[in-house]
Amino acid sequence: MFRLAHLSDVHLGPLPDVTYRQLMSKRAVGYVNWHRSRRFLLHDNVVDSLVADMKAAAPDHVAVTGDLVNLALDQEIELARKWLDGIGDPADVSVVPGNHDAYVPGAFDKICRAWAPFICGDSANDTPSRSGFPYLRVREQVALVGVTTAYATAPFMANGFFREDQSSRLAGMLDRTHKQGLFRVIMLHHPPVRDAVPTHKRLFGIARFQKIVEHHGAELIIHGHSHLPSRFTVHGKHGPVPVIGVSAAGQAPGGEKPAAQFNLFEISGRAGHWSLKLERRGFTGLALPPASLSTEMLTEGGPERAPVKG
Repeated sequence: MFRLAHLSDVHLGPLPDVTYRQLMSKRAVGYVNWHRSRRFLLHDNVVDSLVADMKAAAPDHVAVTGDLVNLALDQEIELARKWLDGIGDPADVSVVPGNHDAYVPGAFDKICRAWAPFICGDSANDTPSRSGFPYLRVREQVALVGVTTAYATAPFMANGFFREDQSSRLAGMLDRTHKQGLFRVIMLHHPPVRDAVPTHKRLFGIARFQKIVEHHGAELIIHGHSHLPSRFTVHGKHGPVPVIGVSAAGQAPGGEKPAAQFNLFEISGRAGHWSLKLERRGFTGLALPPASLSTEMLTEGGPERAPVKG
């Protein structure tokens, strides 16, 4: 059995000191939003408690699906690197960036340099850069495929983009790992389903992404961005594929969105006979430690299923 933990939308705080020059961009909007609302709902002690509970569960691997920072300031990016080092060895932690990590032009390149060991594949030729996505890591019987949807966008927009340049590479990775009999997990930040988030936060390229999954298959898709413990499915080559979201890891209890959670997946079986179990763990109150919130079987081991039509 392979245990995969899933965190997202950490939004590490507090914000460092910001200069007027740094605020002459989209950051001005984010800075105001932080001080008006986010700083009251996103707390480091919540993240610390959640990570401690996650480590106690002893996962074999940790997936972090973006938005580690808020305004993509240099100090935030370096702080996030130190936080990742505290999560685990880079070989055991896989990261894909979110829209806040690529908040302004140039930020994406900075996170690729700062977080390089956590956002590259197993090949010695893999280079942490936009052209390096998707990346592939194989751990035991699991293939972890990291896709980026993160781009700098206009003020008041938080859209993601899945473009043609990633499509062919993703298709090839899914085909190769299927032939190897691996359980394929696709990691991305924006939910690849319609109506999961408001229009100004949606992913452009949903149809393109879903077509890749329908034609080439996957066993699990995980994402963040919505700050919700959601569950959807998309058509896969051999049946429906679970699409699982998670609450923001830094969300304190008492807000409009559910308090901080992480997902813990248990993967067992073999190709065509996979079993996938999901446990959601998180907070139920301000003074309470994280606890098990729900457990469900997403996939039961059994004969390989026929393709879904429509």
